[in-house]
Amino acid sequence: MRLRYAMVCSSNQNRSMEAHSLLKRQGFEVASYGTGAHVKLPGPSLREPNVYDFGTPYKVMLDDLRRKDPDLYKRNGILPMLKRNSSVKTAPQRWQDNATDGVFNVVLTFEEKVFDMVLQDLNNREQVLMKTVLIINLEVKDNHEEAAVGAKLALDLCQEIEAVECWEDSIDNIVMAFENKHKRKLLYSISFY
Repeated sequence: MRLRYAMVCSSNQNRSMEAHSLLKRQGFEVASYGTGAHVKLPGPSLREPNVYDFGTPYKVMLDDLRRKDPDLYKRNGILPMLKRNSSVKTAPQRWQDNATDGVFNVVLTFEEKVFDMVLQDLNNREQVLMKTVLIINLEVKDNHEEAAVGAKLALDLCQEIEAVECWEDSIDNIVMAFENKHKRKLLYSISFY
């Protein structure tokens, strides 16, 4: 059985999109989302982020930052990130607004507060289908290097989940083996659609 995956991070579209891109290239059925109120990308200083609405095409963001300061945004990796993102999908989507586009079997988050937000969102919805969904948090620092490492770890984890006949019966063993192999602690929970 082919499973459907969602990659979810906060609002900057780095970790979830890196994992989305890698899993998509490997043939997985995958989507990606943010959970913040807006898409926030680094600006010239911490106090001056670039803020966009969810649904703003990546190409629009890319063009905007190229106009503002192409050297800065190339140097800090934002332009290459947006170029990658635009090759994966048109625009960022917000979990709370779009996650009902389909039913996911596995939702992978990359920070604990996002894990909590996804769980809260799923628990507050009317659970009509009563289909199980596995939510896993794989803590990944929010920088380009760690996002690449996190994507490879996410791929490994998803391949392990795909390899079993019924993840519900095997998830404890999958998580334990993953934690031992990669020396990374996972949080996980089961919810329903």
